[in-house]
Amino acid sequence: METDILVVGAGVLGLSSAYYLKRGDPTRKVVVVERLSGPGQGNSAKSEGAYRNLFTGEANYLLADSSIDWFHHMQEDMGYDLKLREHGYLWLFSDEQHNTNKAALEAMGRRGARTITYDEDEIKEVIPDLMMNFEDDEEAYILGLEPIEVGVFGDKCGSLDADALVRAYEKEFLKLGGEIHYGTEATKLLHEPTEPLGIPGEPFVWQDSRIAGAETSKGKILAETVVVAAGTWACKLLDPVGFDCLLRPKKRQLFSFKDPKLTRLINTKGFSDENTLPLAVLPTAGIYLKGEATEGTIWLGCADELGRKFELEDDPQPEEEYYSNNIYHALVQYLPCFESVRPMNSWAGQYDVNSFDETPVVVPAPGLIHVGASSGSGIMKSDALGRIVDAVYEEDEYATLYGGRGFRVTDIGLKKRRVERETLVI
Repeated sequence: METDILVVGAGVLGLSSAYYLKRGDPTRKVVVVERLSGPGQGNSAKSEGAYRNLFTGEANYLLADSSIDWFHHMQEDMGYDLKLREHGYLWLFSDEQHNTNKAALEAMGRRGARTITYDEDEIKEVIPDLMMNFEDDEEAYILGLEPIEVGVFGDKCGSLDADALVRAYEKEFLKLGGEIHYGTEATKLLHEPTEPLGIPGEPFVWQDSRIAGAETSKGKILAETVVVAAGTWACKLLDPVGFDCLLRPKKRQLFSFKDPKLTRLINTKGFSDENTLPLAVLPTAGIYLKGEATEGTIWLGCADELGRKFELEDDPQPEEEYYSNNIYHALVQYLPCFESVRPMNSWAGQYDVNSFDETPVVVPAPGLIHVGASSGSGIMKSDALGRIVDAVYEEDEYATLYGGRGFRVTDIGLKKRRVERETLVI
């Protein structure tokens, strides 16, 4: 097969990129290959589907804020039910943590992110199940738990149905005449001379070379440009050709709870019109949780860093012991309503972690564009990243994000990268 553009990966970044590449010029032949049997079945399917525009760096703010606006456009104007729920994000801090992060919060405000600050009494009134301080609590002292004295709430934040989003991009791409091959794994990128001489062993070091397509489980596909949007699996294709994918895979787990003892917490009122617990980030241990009022459940995760190994797993599995013998001990101190409550469900996916600046990359090379290293924020930035891939393909200096904002594509490239490191990361 021959095509103008080959996109490897039918997750949210692959299909967003494919859509904008095809929309930019419907006469282009754009082919997507995906090793799984349908769209978004890799790490997109394992996502919590959360989104926020609370970023300290300008690049991340623009990527997320414009994508959120696009999600509303898809749902309100294009007719896709993405199950958008703007329940908000709530960072819970001790006074010391809040003072440490004031500069970061002020930077968010300058970007345009709206936040509301709550004092200790206001938080306790809205979330009565929450333990605010641990005076004379020996176990909390041993665990090193911080008190809760300040809450910072962001309102342009919430959740969506990741599967619905991926399928919306798939449908729009196919309507334009795009082509998708599921159950087709790209196994190797084709590295060939720009001007082949027909000599065995090409390309030689003195020849200009490019990526010319990919070997797949169903045959060779030649392409003018290959877009690698394979998430944590990108390294399997890019490492053998000496292209640094700027990411490392790390497992993340989610646990779902349903119990009458959690009903009041799930139905937290006072933060948003959703009348449910916002995505709340506890001040210690990287624990975060959100209410799913329509299901009557709470979803919980933990951003464990040091001690959680980098490892690529084709089918990552949740670890029951990780909750019961680890997260639980801190969680039940902050929220005693979780005492003796066990997860009803759990699942695991992988973040494609860019440890350097927590910001995605769109990096070109001859015949190749890599989009990824989203560090767990690929869904919330997916629309902007798809537009930037198209601009890179067109060799434009700027991409036009939804709403008309310009974005210099080299800012999230490599050679002229201009990104501020995030200073407030979940």
